[in-house]
Parts: sequence; C-alpha cells; structure tokens
Amino acid sequence: MFAVHRSRSGLAPLFCLVAWLSVACSQPQGSNPTKPSAPNEPTTAASASDPTAENPTRAQAMTDTPTPADPEKTPPAGAPATEIATFGNGCFWCSEAVLELLDGVKDVVSGYAGGTVDNPTYEQVCTGATGHAEVVQVTFDPQVISYATLCDWFFKSHDPTTLNRQGADVGTQYRSVIFFHGEQQKAEALAAIARAQPKWRDPIVTEVVPAPTFWPAEAYHQDYFRNHPNQGYCRVMIAPKLNKLGLDGAAKSTKK
Repeated sequence: MFAVHRSRSGLAPLFCLVAWLSVACSQPQGSNPTKPSAPNEPTTAASASDPTAENPTRAQAMTDTPTPADPEKTPPAGAPATEIATFGNGCFWCSEAVLELLDGVKDVVSGYAGGTVDNPTYEQVCTGATGHAEVVQVTFDPQVISYATLCDWFFKSHDPTTLNRQGADVGTQYRSVIFFHGEQQKAEALAAIARAQPKWRDPIVTEVVPAPTFWPAEAYHQDYFRNHPNQGYCRVMIAPKLNKLGLDGAAKSTKK
C-alpha cells in the first residue's frame, strides 16, 4: 500500500501517482522493462551450453532438484551385477588368454559344453566322441563391457568360417559356437554375426545354440597361458595372436 501525503501543491502529487500506477499496470506481466524481448535474437554459444543463461530462475530449481541418475550407468533395479557368456572358438587356452584381458571381464574358466557325457575329461573330449566343444565361460560386468562387445571380440579372435577346425586343431571339439544364456543374448549373437560377415570372404559357420551344462576343465588348463607363457604352443600361437589383437601389453597378472 502506498501512503499518499498531501503537499503544498494540493492534489498534483496524487494525480502523478495515479498516472504512474496506470503506466506500470499496463506493462505486460513477466516482461523485462530494461530489455525488450527479442524473439529473433540469435542464440549465443554461452546460452546454448548453459541452460540457465536465458532463464535465471531455473538455476535455483536445478540446485534444489536432485539430478536423476544416468540410466546408462545405473543398473536397473534387480539387474545382476555380473552376467555369464559362453563361447567356443577353438583351443580354450587361446580363448581364455584373449578374453581375460578385456576390461569388465571378471573371470574366465576353461571347460567343456555341448556333449553327451557328464563331467568329461580332457582325454575323452579330445577323441571327439563325446560331442563337447572346448569353451570358456566368461563372467563379466555389463556396465563395463557389453555382451555385444564380447561377441565382437569372439569373432575377431578366431576364424569363424572353418567348420570344426581352428588352424591345426581339427575336430568337433574345436567348432565355433556361441552358447547363449537367454533370448537377449541369442539376438545379440545373431546381430554380431551380421556385423562380422562382411569381414570374411567365406560364410560364417558359428553355431548359436542354448547354453547346456558347463563342465569346468581340469585345474592345469586354467590360466594356461599366464602360467606357461614360454610353452611352445603359447609362444607360437597365443603370443602372436595377442600381439595382432593389440592385447600383448595388457597382461593382468594379478587378475585372479
């Protein structure tokens, strides 16, 4: 409320006050009397990068309102902290040596899958009679490395166009196979084949089948390259492969 005092000049001040109030009330609500609105004013780099530059009142709102978590970095409620992938791409010594060097991979276990004999031995699998493939079971953090990325590494680290063979290793136990754990992995494995096929002249023959029982291999097969880097096969086959893939300098001697 304004207190109006009469002056020596009578009602003149009152008329001035009424006139001033009339002008003020005619000002559009929310306008800035010191800066006319400019709807065609070009956006500056500062206003484009600062969401509060043109609307200072948002600064306080942003400060008071908690910033929501990034959905790409925060697992959905109930999501597992780690997931499992199972790959067969020839000798499991090679497969293990490659995959265990990738960021986000927590553990790699060599073993057997896809056969008809429970808990087979290495000697049994080597005959080809049990139907098992040499595989690795990979425990990984999907927030660090995706299943799709693991599949891409799978295809980069072996020849998926040779049926039941990797180099001099011949037999069904050396077949190229992805054992999927769930329909999402199946879809991503098939998508990875589509991405990889243009890089190969011959058709990819990798099997994509549901994951059966996984049987861990004997203890002496685990961490084979890390424990025996100077063994003949390791020097001739695995070390050059790691070099070709750019992983030769990524050894994680303290991983397990």
